[in-house]
Amino acid sequence: MAQGTLLYAQSGGVTAVINATAAAVIGEARARKVKVLAARNGILGALREELIDTSRESAASIRALAHTPGGAFGSCRYKLKSVDADRAKYARLLEVFKAHDVRWFLYNGGNDSADTAWKVSQLAQAFGYPLHCIGVPKTIDNDLVMTDACPGFGSAAKYTATSVREAALDVAAMAETSTKVFIYEAMGRHAGWLAAAAGLAGQSPDDAPQILLLPERAYYEAAFLAKVRQVVEKVGWCVVVASEGIHTADGRFVADAGGSADSFGHTQLGGVASYLAHRVKQELGFKVHWTLPDYLQRSARHLASKTDWDQAQAVGKAAVQYALQGMNAVMPVIVRSSDAPYRWRIEPAPLSKIANHEKKMPASFLRRDGFGITKRARRYLAPLIKGEAPLPYGNDGLPKYVTLKNVPVAKKLPAWEE
Repeated sequence: MAQGTLLYAQSGGVTAVINATAAAVIGEARARKVKVLAARNGILGALREELIDTSRESAASIRALAHTPGGAFGSCRYKLKSVDADRAKYARLLEVFKAHDVRWFLYNGGNDSADTAWKVSQLAQAFGYPLHCIGVPKTIDNDLVMTDACPGFGSAAKYTATSVREAALDVAAMAETSTKVFIYEAMGRHAGWLAAAAGLAGQSPDDAPQILLLPERAYYEAAFLAKVRQVVEKVGWCVVVASEGIHTADGRFVADAGGSADSFGHTQLGGVASYLAHRVKQELGFKVHWTLPDYLQRSARHLASKTDWDQAQAVGKAAVQYALQGMNAVMPVIVRSSDAPYRWRIEPAPLSKIANHEKKMPASFLRRDGFGITKRARRYLAPLIKGEAPLPYGNDGLPKYVTLKNVPVAKKLPAWEE
């Protein structure tokens, strides 16, 4: 048995396949006789010394975890500042690591989590503590640099494209005497990957969604309303997919929910579909329906992409291997070698080049008019939603998911006070 303990933690919004990564981490570590603790509610659990003993879970439960959505150990939106500004918190983390002989720290999350893992690795080196930190990619926003895709995105993209295609059939059936315009709001603050994936629902400019609104292009209301009118006059109805982060030319978010911010310091968004629906009805007089799928986009395990599910497990397994090989401050990323057939592999990339960087859609992925995606975007997106990842179903007709015991380990340190 390797000497030391591996600590796994999750950060930020969960995905339909984040538990598949967790299951792969635990499974690979068990195969190598390494004890795995999980932090309850992400980095907060580490600071509070609220750690879960995963060895108390059966092999069957860990296998079931691989197809269960949500975050089995909890997550949090909690960003550590610089080492100088939050030195006491970083020192506390090292105290907890030392108390439980944590030699490997795997942090599963997005940009902010990569930054935290990188900072912890630097601090451990400064204090001479033998710790190997590995960032593990996860985000439905698909905005991590250096990786072809982010685990979680493919499943959310599949759900979005499928939902838009199905809703469009409904709108088309009712357009003669009812709804003329349907607006779907997709997650995506500064990068419009998820809204762009909705473009896979149709093949021609007249197919739904006929209009995409993405953060990569400034929103001009006059142009948008003119396009809606044009589509309705030609097709008879119109489906719009808008990213929550669309903004005007001066950088103002079209939907700013009161100007509040989350614990990462990001402006709290939401409501862009409602706003656009109001403007369409007010200016064009069309009957409009809109939807805000919100958490449904990231929790829809019943419609997960097999590509995404496979990649979520692959990065978890590789993260353990990298840690035990002595790597530090790296992230297992997905490297694409072919579009058709889609081929990929996992490689390590330095956290210093990933943390606090954001991958936006290339200009070549957007049509010149800004309202749709190009063939190049389709070549990139299509493989990520391919395949199904079947679920076991119970006699009640619903998916069978697992709830872990999450048995805590005994605390060894004084309570942490923020």
